[in-house]
Amino acid sequence: QVQLVESGGGLAQAGGSLRLSCTASGGTFSGYVMGWFRQAPGKKHEFVAGLMWTGDATSYADSVKGRFTISRDNAKNTVYLQMNSLKLEDTAVYYCAAKSGAKFITTVPGRYDYWGQGTQVTVSS
Repeated sequence: QVQLVESGGGLAQAGGSLRLSCTASGGTFSGYVMGWFRQAPGKKHEFVAGLMWTGDATSYADSVKGRFTISRDNAKNTVYLQMNSLKLEDTAVYYCAAKSGAKFITTVPGRYDYWGQGTQVTVSS
């Protein structure tokens, strides 16, 4: 059973930084795509960033390009989301998600097989 556990959320000031971590267990993740999504109150899940577990492919939402960086540590089975230059509108619950048997990075939440429990990110002025 694949499990995803996020950590690293919290409170940051606008312009500040946070780093989220997502540690995966219970599977072999080559061939997976890993994604970060977020959900603000009253809104749907929004794709933030994604990467393939093997190779160099990454993808970002336009709203976070140049500010957020997704990366992975294969030895630790962990995916990171480095968030810089945070804005008030980045406030949301952030979720890590995984899709098996992936050949490309999908931005559609319904196509992901596994989800973490979410971690709150709050950006204050």
